[in-house]
Amino acid sequence: MPHPAVRKDHIPMTTKARSYPRTFWVLFYGLFINRISSSLVWPFLTLYMHDTLGIPLTVTALLITLQSFSGLISTIYVSPFMDRVGRKGLMIVGLFATSATLVLMSSTRALPVWIVLIALYGAVGQVFNVGSNAMVADLVEPERRTQAYALIRTSSNLGIAIGPAIGGLLISAFSFEVTFYITAAVNVTIAFIALYVLPETIPQRQSYQEQQASGGFWVILKDRLFITTWGLFVLSLSAPTLVFSLLLIYTKTNFGMPESQYSLLITTNAAMVVLFQFAVTRLTQRFRPFPVMTVGAIFYALGVGSVALGSSFWAFWGSMIVITTGELLITPTITGLIANIAPTDQRARYLGVLSMSYPLASGTAPVIGGFLGDTIAPRATWVGGMVLTSLAVIGFYRLAQRRLFPPQYMQSGALGDVPTPIGEDPALIYETAAPTIGTD
Repeated sequence: MPHPAVRKDHIPMTTKARSYPRTFWVLFYGLFINRISSSLVWPFLTLYMHDTLGIPLTVTALLITLQSFSGLISTIYVSPFMDRVGRKGLMIVGLFATSATLVLMSSTRALPVWIVLIALYGAVGQVFNVGSNAMVADLVEPERRTQAYALIRTSSNLGIAIGPAIGGLLISAFSFEVTFYITAAVNVTIAFIALYVLPETIPQRQSYQEQQASGGFWVILKDRLFITTWGLFVLSLSAPTLVFSLLLIYTKTNFGMPESQYSLLITTNAAMVVLFQFAVTRLTQRFRPFPVMTVGAIFYALGVGSVALGSSFWAFWGSMIVITTGELLITPTITGLIANIAPTDQRARYLGVLSMSYPLASGTAPVIGGFLGDTIAPRATWVGGMVLTSLAVIGFYRLAQRRLFPPQYMQSGALGDVPTPIGEDPALIYETAAPTIGTD
């Protein structure tokens, strides 16, 4: 049924999309191609290290942990540096450095060298992503950034849906090394295109003294409710990070499932995000955020636990569907919630810390899961993941039962356009505010 009037916020997305600047679309398609090429490698990286180096699962997981933490450190230092010298140059350097690292990985068989390379891969691989997110903010006015980041997220997930399927076929037909070379070549191509087509977008460079005066990342540690919510989110991500890091080794070693079938699981996850994210978010916006995140964490727990019961492709495919349903519920809800509660002058820091959630989870949960799988039984990896995620369920549920929240969160505009009912305690509005689609 058509709306009686068309307001500005109800203009179809296709109409809004056409009005974005040309540079935005260069980033859009560049990220799409970059995600296809990078996902030729990363879904199969743990198996490659495990088979090539002949190391146990726990050591493989520790290498992934090293990659994740180097990415965290890189994000903390690269972000302010980009505000001082600009985005474009560092993005190009990051692409060239990633390509060189991939080429070295393809010919290295020594564990000490791999320790250095995997740390370097985690650090330089984040630079292009950090710069792209900053450029979108530079190019798009505040009231349209949510839609812009939603388009970027859809582009990225579509690339991830395509890449693993191609990567699995390339590995089966040729070798792991071929995917490293192709990804490196694509990154170099994107770097040259960026060099000649992509303009610098930094609006105003900041001095080192100005950045120090803003308090850095760590000022938000004083917000205990945010830290609690963020910590529970990291805990809930034990489910997807275990699946994306260890499921390939588990299914191939124990059930002989080929890489091409595993790649279809990754493709299913990305395809569900592309096809259903907006529809699911329109539904979840009708409810309070913490109950939605509680239900999402339940899906995570059921999905990762069900892996222990599976022994066939279709069983693992069903587990992936359950886990992805949890992702559809939790990810946009917590992103919108954090964007709403963050003070205006600290919003980037709040969302910046939120962006560290997946790398932090992928650097810890697989280590725990790998240890359980090596010392107890292979299925213990997934039981342990279910236990970790169930702790997040309990935490989100307790927050959902909370009736009062810090009044300082109710500062003007912090929760968007949410009116205060007459006679109501304004602190309750934090609990009842509906989430919106945020950025990744």
